[in-house]
Amino acid sequence: MSTNHELFIRARDVLPGGVNSPVRAFRSVGGEPFFTSRAEGPYLWDVEGRRYIDYIGSWGPMIAGHAHPKVLAAVIDVARHGLSFGTPNPLEVTMAERLTRIVPGLEMVRMVNSGTEATMAAIRVARGFTGRDRIVKFEGCYHGHGDAFLVKAGSGVMTLGLPDSPGVPKVLADLTATLPYNDFEAADELFEAIGSEVAAVIVEPVVGNANCILPRPGYLQHLRKLCTRHGALLIFDEVMTGFRVALGGAQALYGVRADLATFGKVIGGGMPVGAYGGRRDVMSQVAPAGPIYQAGTLSGNPVAMAAGMAQLDLIEQPGFHADLERRTHALCDGLEAAAARAGVAFTTNRVCGMFGLFFRSGRVESFADATQCDVVLFRRFFHAMLERGVYLAPSAYEAGFISAAHSEYDIADTVAAAEESFLVAKAG
Repeated sequence: MSTNHELFIRARDVLPGGVNSPVRAFRSVGGEPFFTSRAEGPYLWDVEGRRYIDYIGSWGPMIAGHAHPKVLAAVIDVARHGLSFGTPNPLEVTMAERLTRIVPGLEMVRMVNSGTEATMAAIRVARGFTGRDRIVKFEGCYHGHGDAFLVKAGSGVMTLGLPDSPGVPKVLADLTATLPYNDFEAADELFEAIGSEVAAVIVEPVVGNANCILPRPGYLQHLRKLCTRHGALLIFDEVMTGFRVALGGAQALYGVRADLATFGKVIGGGMPVGAYGGRRDVMSQVAPAGPIYQAGTLSGNPVAMAAGMAQLDLIEQPGFHADLERRTHALCDGLEAAAARAGVAFTTNRVCGMFGLFFRSGRVESFADATQCDVVLFRRFFHAMLERGVYLAPSAYEAGFISAAHSEYDIADTVAAAEESFLVAKAG
């Protein structure tokens, strides 16, 4: 078996940066990534046999834990009958019925293969439905790597310090207006100036790609009112928050109904999947029902549908999200207490099974607040935790995730590791 270092050397020769997604490369924190050989429950094991308590969960999908027996059994059972058909299959119908039952305002849905595909399609539908071209997004929000979304984006773009991406035509970038998240007045001013030109506002209702930033009271409701007043569609990007911050996602948690919403991660149970949907009159414009074209060979494939349905069975159990929230609070409270004992400026944001770690004092409510964190201190803390068997997001600008598989002992072990890691980070 190759070592982590040997695999990374080989990978760099055949993969850009040695990875298939930028944040995995550890560029933000330094050093080399490890290569996972297997995962179970809340744990990852690398190719050298080291075990890590995992707080990424494949960047969100593993809300019930890795390799859950019921999810694996569903995948194996369906895979015996074929992986993809290129025809309609019963599971995609059942999945669509289930999603429209769970999510407020989701009257029709189209399955796709990734969150990026979902957001790109949602923007096309919004433009086609409204007859307008301009969209509005928010600083630090990441909606996948579609051209329109790489203007002042979060996630890997922010982590790597990249400018607005080369390869995006200026004419497309000019159609994307950007707002500071949680700023009421800025949103009012923008809509006053160009409201009649805006096809859609797309927002992560809880920003998870500039770490974890929660909406100020009334902010999402304010966006809803502005969109309604000016004839624009409101799109919630719930690829990350969907089914994680509440069973019905952020729309259920915050009581705001979007016109369109995008999903992924949790509804695939670890398989590649995405979805977009919303109002029936809007979605009825999607081909073949309407003129707005979008298609996908593997969309709604039975294996992904089976994995997602099995995971939804698990998270629809009474008390699932309340228990997940208790675990998240236990972790974040424990980390804050450990930082205080070490004399390190540190705070957290959290909502149900999603959290953010910030090396600064005071509340973090905006992208600007997030960029004021001590990134150097975070890097030291990250590596100290990794050495102690705890895997956090390898970026100061990515949210973390807890699963139902994280026990009180895992959380206690994590806090114990943090006690030492805060001191190591502080000492430099």
